[in-house]
Amino acid sequence: MVEISIVGLLSIMGIPTAITGVFVWMLQKRMTLAEKRSEARERAREENEILMIQNTRAALTLSEATARAVQRIPDAHCNGDMHKALDYAQRVKNAQKDFLTKQGIHALYE
Repeated sequence: MVEISIVGLLSIMGIPTAITGVFVWMLQKRMTLAEKRSEARERAREENEILMIQNTRAALTLSEATARAVQRIPDAHCNGDMHKALDYAQRVKNAQKDFLTKQGIHALYE
């Protein structure tokens, strides 16, 4: 029969535990790095979304300004389509503003 001292038993048990601990540490380090990358991608997506909204607003503002300038030209002969387009643009702009306001308020109280 093989007799193992307490010191021998502890050293035999300690080796697998140490190896397991190293693997767990490496896994945690890898998961932390993956989380940081994921957070960076999410921030980039949010920034892109903000820029897209700002781009849409800028294009709509330019379109409205152009349409209003054309309406002031005496020889332009604007038809009802121009007025309908301006009304539609205003409705869409207000709907987007209302939506973003609701989302902002909702995010504050989550």
